[in-house]
Amino acid sequence: MKISGWMLLMGGVAASGGAWGAQAIDFMFPAPVDGKLTMEMTRIIKEFNQSQQQVEVRGIFTGGYDTTKVKAESAAKAGSPPALVIMSANFTVDLALKDEILPMDELFKFSADKQSATDFLQKNFWPAVQQNAQVLGRTYAIPFHNSTPILYYNRDLFQQAGISQPPRTWSELAEDAKKLTNKDKGQWGIMIPSTNDDYGGWMLSALTHANGGNWSNDNYPGEVYYDTPSARGALQFWQNLVYRDGVMPAGVLNTKQISAAFFSGKLGMALLSTGALGFMRDNSRDFTMEVAMMPVQQRQAVIIGGASLVSFKGISEAQKAAAYQFLTYLTSPDVNGQWSRFTGYFAPRMAAYDTPAMKDYLAKDPRAAVALKQLQYAHPWYATYETVAVRQAMENQLASVVTDKSRLVADAARDAQRQADEIMKPYVAQTALKQP
Repeated sequence: MKISGWMLLMGGVAASGGAWGAQAIDFMFPAPVDGKLTMEMTRIIKEFNQSQQQVEVRGIFTGGYDTTKVKAESAAKAGSPPALVIMSANFTVDLALKDEILPMDELFKFSADKQSATDFLQKNFWPAVQQNAQVLGRTYAIPFHNSTPILYYNRDLFQQAGISQPPRTWSELAEDAKKLTNKDKGQWGIMIPSTNDDYGGWMLSALTHANGGNWSNDNYPGEVYYDTPSARGALQFWQNLVYRDGVMPAGVLNTKQISAAFFSGKLGMALLSTGALGFMRDNSRDFTMEVAMMPVQQRQAVIIGGASLVSFKGISEAQKAAAYQFLTYLTSPDVNGQWSRFTGYFAPRMAAYDTPAMKDYLAKDPRAAVALKQLQYAHPWYATYETVAVRQAMENQLASVVTDKSRLVADAARDAQRQADEIMKPYVAQTALKQP
C-alpha cells in the first residue's frame, strides 16, 4: 500500500500531539449572529475529533468578527498562531498585505491529488464568493459561510396595512414603511442596523451599489468612494427614513434591538443578514415571517458577507497538514450544508445544494433560497488596507446622520472620505510609482 506524505508526516509527529497521539490545532471561530451557533460549532468539532485519530481540534470561541481578528492576531504575536480561523471574509486582504496569514497552497500541498487552493476554490465555490478569498491573484482563504442582506417582513402586519407584496424599490419601501408605522402602538415600519461593527457599513455599501455606485475599488485596496453621489444618496435615503418619513427610530440601532422589536410584532420590516435566517425563523412564532430580495434604486445589487477560513503564519508543517484535514471537512458538501441549514447562511460550496438533505430543506422552506437568487447581483465585500478603521470612518458618520437631524449628509460623506484616505495613505504611498 502506498503511504502518502501526509500520513508519514502525521505519524512522525504523533508524539507531540494531544489526545490519542493526535496533532492538536487551535481553531478560532466567531458567532456574530446568535449564541446557538457556538453550540452547533462545538458539536461539529466534536464529531470531527471522534471521526478520526490523526487530528485533535481545540475550538476557541472568539466573539464577533472584529474581536476574532484582534484575538487571532494577538495569539500569533504571542507565539501561538491559530491553525485555522473563521475570519470575516473582507479581512483577508488586510491580513495578507500585513503578511500575517498563509497562502492556502501551504495547506493544499497536503492534498492527495496535489490540487492547488485556487483550483479547489474556482471549481467548487460560487463565483460571487471567490474574489474575497484572493489577494492579487493568490488564494489566501477558503469560504466557509456567506450571506447577503435581505428584507425580513411581518406578513401579518402587511395584510393589516393592505400591502400585498414586499417593496421592490426604495420608494415603495418608504411608502410601505409609512403604512406600517403606528407610533401610538410603538410600531415602526423599518429598521436597519447602523452599528460600527461592520453591520452599518455592510448595509450602507449594499444601498450604495443599489444606487448605481461602488463603495470601493475591488482591485486596489487603497481606494474607497465615500464622497460620491451614489454613496451620499444612500446616506440621505437612510437619514430620510428617520427624520423626513418618520418610519424608523432615531439613533444607532443594533441587531438585538431590531430583532426584539420584530419578534414582539412591533416592526414591519428589517434589513438584516440572511445569516440570521435561522434565528429569525425560530423566534417569529406569533406571526408569519417572510423574506424578499433587497429593494432596488438604480439597479439590483447586494454585497457578499460572511466568513472564510484562514491559517496564520508560524504554524508547523504538521499543523498545516492537520489544518488541511479539518478545513476540507468543514467545507465538505455535507458539513457545509448542515451549517447552512442550521444558521441561515448560504453554503458557499456549490455541491452542498446537490445533497438530498439540502434539496429537502429548500423544498420545505423556500425562504432559504432568496440569498441564492441574489447571487447573480452580488458584489464582493469591500476589503481595503486597514479594513476595520477605513470602514468605521464611514460607520461613525452614518451614526451621526441618524442621531442628529441637522447633520448634513454632504459633510458626513466628506469627513468620512478624508479620514479613510488618511488611514490608507501608507499603503497608497507604498504602491505609488516613484518619479524618475
